[in-house]
Amino acid sequence: MTKLACVFPGQGAQSVGMGADLFDNYEIARGTFVEMDSIAGRSLSTLCFVGPEEELKRTINTQPTILAVSLAAWRCYESAGGRRPDFVAGHSLGEFSALVASGVLTLDSAVGLVDKRAQLMEVCPIGAMSAVINLAPEALEKCCADVRSASPDNIVVIANFNTREQLVISGSPAAVAAAGDAAKAAGAKVIPLPVGGAFHSPLMDSAAREFSAELTKYLFVDASIPVVQNCDAKVATAAAEIKNKLSKQMPSSVRWCESVEYMLSQGVDTFIEIGPGKALAGMIKKIDRSAKVFNIFDGASLKATLEALVGAVSVK
Repeated sequence: MTKLACVFPGQGAQSVGMGADLFDNYEIARGTFVEMDSIAGRSLSTLCFVGPEEELKRTINTQPTILAVSLAAWRCYESAGGRRPDFVAGHSLGEFSALVASGVLTLDSAVGLVDKRAQLMEVCPIGAMSAVINLAPEALEKCCADVRSASPDNIVVIANFNTREQLVISGSPAAVAAAGDAAKAAGAKVIPLPVGGAFHSPLMDSAAREFSAELTKYLFVDASIPVVQNCDAKVATAAAEIKNKLSKQMPSSVRWCESVEYMLSQGVDTFIEIGPGKALAGMIKKIDRSAKVFNIFDGASLKATLEALVGAVSVK
């Protein structure tokens, strides 16, 4: 039998109205939103369904709301008898949804950890990020290394390896601009991203240390579904290993392309992106056009995915 992976999106997937269709039509989704609102002590569901957009875009709100929509969609998939995945993975923030899906974290723990993570990232040092398109990772790394070698104050790294041709650089604003100029000179398209922080760069080291201390307060259990983690694109099931790698996630690169390639190498040929947006599905198709990719973000996409994979739909 071919293998299946369920993957969960990260920050940037948000949009006003996300999750509303699931809430309106599925009891298990309504229950998930109500439960998460109660745990968070505020109405994440209102932010999801009606915004406003400016508030939804704030990191402190974006991260827990994407978690809420992703887990509501996951529970709908599970309750309908969706096929159990052979692997789970998430893009940055999405790793927390994956850890709930694999049984490593409870819903309460995930909300608490994501709230803390979002708070730390909201107030992280001023930084910049830019998407870099159509430049090989090795060539972009040379651009970054040349900028770093010019001054110890120049901090710039590849933060996201989304595909072989879709990368993101992160670091101090001047260094990111300089590396972006070098990438353009090498033939790349460079798009500054609307963020104020240098996520997944050494500028997150202080926040990562504080988050690591927060992790010690939470119980992790061994994964019932193998988890492919961001920081090294390797699979883990042991609770201690998963927690250790999660503590390194904030300042480490998101090795998404390698994560997908690892799952492909293990026989995965079908991926379901569970949560708002279709960004991961697009990335997976660019990594391997032969992969079968589905999305679950509302009732119609849930039904279409279930009909394609299990031939029946029964969700309450």
